[in-house]
Amino acid sequence: MKYFNQLAQKIKTKQANVGVVGMGYVGLPLAVEMAKTGFNVCGIDLSEDKIEQLKQGQSYISDISNEDVQGVLDSSNFYPTTDYSVVSELDAISICVPTPLSENQDPDTSYITSVMEKMKPHLKKGVVITLESTTYPGTTEELILRELNRADYQVGEDFFLCYSPERVDPGNGQYNTHNMPKVMGGATEACTDLGVMLYSNYIEQVVPVSSPKVAEMSKLLENTFRSINIAFINEIAMMCERMDIDVWEVIDAAATKPFGFMKFQPGPGIGGHCIPLDPMYLSWKAKGFRFYSKFIDLAQSINNNMPDVIVNKSAQVLNIYGRSINSSKILILGMAYKPNISDLRESPGLYLYELFKESGANVDYCDPHADSFIDEDGNTVYSVPYNKDILKQYDCMVLVTNHAAFDYNEIANLGVPIVDTRNAFKDYDYPHIHKFGTTAKIARENSIAL
Repeated sequence: MKYFNQLAQKIKTKQANVGVVGMGYVGLPLAVEMAKTGFNVCGIDLSEDKIEQLKQGQSYISDISNEDVQGVLDSSNFYPTTDYSVVSELDAISICVPTPLSENQDPDTSYITSVMEKMKPHLKKGVVITLESTTYPGTTEELILRELNRADYQVGEDFFLCYSPERVDPGNGQYNTHNMPKVMGGATEACTDLGVMLYSNYIEQVVPVSSPKVAEMSKLLENTFRSINIAFINEIAMMCERMDIDVWEVIDAAATKPFGFMKFQPGPGIGGHCIPLDPMYLSWKAKGFRFYSKFIDLAQSINNNMPDVIVNKSAQVLNIYGRSINSSKILILGMAYKPNISDLRESPGLYLYELFKESGANVDYCDPHADSFIDEDGNTVYSVPYNKDILKQYDCMVLVTNHAAFDYNEIANLGVPIVDTRNAFKDYDYPHIHKFGTTAKIARENSIAL
């Protein structure tokens, strides 16, 4: 227990040198929180651009301000670098790198493997390693424990290994890194104890579980639960359209029940790094045990098809006004995957853009948070300015992301046909506003003539 006692003492006195690998949406907020509590924190990332911005006190993450970064720099508690040799000085390392899906929808764990290859020459005994990247059950043991075992390191004695799934929700004003409960599963009891001891310094509530696999599975359960319920409510929305029922009114009515009902809302698809990907990690891993999840695959199919559903809805709306998608000028309002952030990862708006383009539309987008993106042809697409004179020029607007910065009253009163996928225009019962989850309105005499 020599290394355990030494490390425990360093953690208690905040003398432990801590490193965070990956300065993205997960790693940077974690590193800043660690540094704020008095630990010496090294932020490691291979992106020279990111590291240079951090050294200049500039944040590229919406939830972390420039003042946050500058503050921990000024305290001398935060040191950003691209140099992995600093690992030799670290007592604790948190790994927060991406785990995307491959083209075949299999988990891509190459970032974790790469981190281990770069760290291994510099690792010392008596270090606690915590993986935070979302992945399938068994990853921590297969990619990290097994690798260190080959180096004759004994887990729970020479080094300590934990898995603690990230729960970052960009743009969430209520829950952040500090007050979001954190699940912690260690490879041994000693590992869990050290993981809880360390993270309790900068996380309000750390929830220990019996193993890394339980912790890994808990994250996949959280987001698979959401994926399945979003798919269900999307299917209900399509059903309500056929039955000429307003699904949004139905949801609000059902939500008045104080128990047994959880409110989910339909939309143009799912985005972000978690919900579109996590269920596929679980489905892929389950197949290795000859278990095939019909729920997961069905939910994924429904959610992935939602942009196509919105294109069909848009075609119905344009048809009311004697137009087709081909050659129409269409504006997507909001491209980020959720309101009030700039994150475009897996946004359904990106796929919607490509579908409209394939259908022959002249398609643009307007997003006050996301200035540009790269389309499937490799071209940079820029957001058009938010200006009512510009917006009036379009044949149809499709509201994808309900940013607070949009002036919904002004947009509603332009008279341009709108496909509202988020119920953002719920206060405007105008004939040219067509909500997903309701039957498209027939043009009335007072509708705008295009």
